Amino acid sequence: MIQTRDLTKVYGNLRAIDSLDISLGERDVFGFIGPNGAGKTTTMKILTTLLEPSWGEASVCGYSIYTNSAELRRVIGYMPDFFGVYEDMKVIEYLEFFAAAYRIRGEKRKKRCDEMLELVDLGYKRNALVTSLSRGMTQRLGLARVLLHDPQVLLLDEPASGLDPRARIEIRTLLKELSKMGKTIMVSSHILPELADVCNKIGIIERGKLLVNANVEEVLRQVRRAGRIHLTFSEKQTKEEFQKNPAENAAKITETLEIVQAVEVNAPLQLSIQLKDGIEDYSEIPELLISTGIRLLAIHEDEINLETAFMTLTRGITS
Repeated sequence: MIQTRDLTKVYGNLRAIDSLDISLGERDVFGFIGPNGAGKTTTMKILTTLLEPSWGEASVCGYSIYTNSAELRRVIGYMPDFFGVYEDMKVIEYLEFFAAAYRIRGEKRKKRCDEMLELVDLGYKRNALVTSLSRGMTQRLGLARVLLHDPQVLLLDEPASGLDPRARIEIRTLLKELSKMGKTIMVSSHILPELADVCNKIGIIERGKLLVNANVEEVLRQVRRAGRIHLTFSEKQTKEEFQKNPAENAAKITETLEIVQAVEVNAPLQLSIQLKDGIEDYSEIPELLISTGIRLLAIHEDEINLETAFMTLTRGITS
């Protein structure tokens, strides 16, 4: 659905995007993340034919940005970070205006606008002035607008920017619904944990170069370093020698294991264990503790999420 090869945009001595290779298929939801000025918006503008690259190839749904721009624009829906609205229009008038621009006429236009209002949960605001909408509602109205002509591909530049927590959840839910409808979505955002829940692919870009382009699971595996696990023990230890401070006793038992780098007693009932590099299977630790007679309530790893990946793989440098 979206293909780029060696896509590059140069401004004098500055490379806004540098040899970008992206491949997205049907129903892919691609999270495009990076520091401000990394090249995300430039990439989207090139894909929408609003900006010409310096060199390289790009196509959407098989249409080249060079030779099939008119056809390409018919199959995409682009929502920039900030977009203008006609404040003296009602919500339904705003959608009908753009539906007319897409040459959707008559009863089909009315039906389509009503469907989009219901999809973004703005049906109850159909007769409200656009200027009366909150930021979150305005973003949802923008999504309704770009969906009017039923595009196959959506390019959404920071759709959750400036939204309160509830509005971000609503946008996330809407993106999931659009994916179920068969849309291919490229979405840039700094709300990194939420992207992991929405996207199946992630691209991390810095200074115009794509550092990572993979499935979410692969990205998280890439940044997984030496593991750290946390153990919680029961207050009711069966053996008398473990009653007073089971964490200290567990530390003495586990610190000599080959897979353990270091141990740290956080509280009488809590212990943290730093594993050596590359250790993924630490099942021998709970097995040893239980066989020794220490009662273990819980064990969990440090969470590795997209924020960890982003901070690990980027340095905050812009083009």
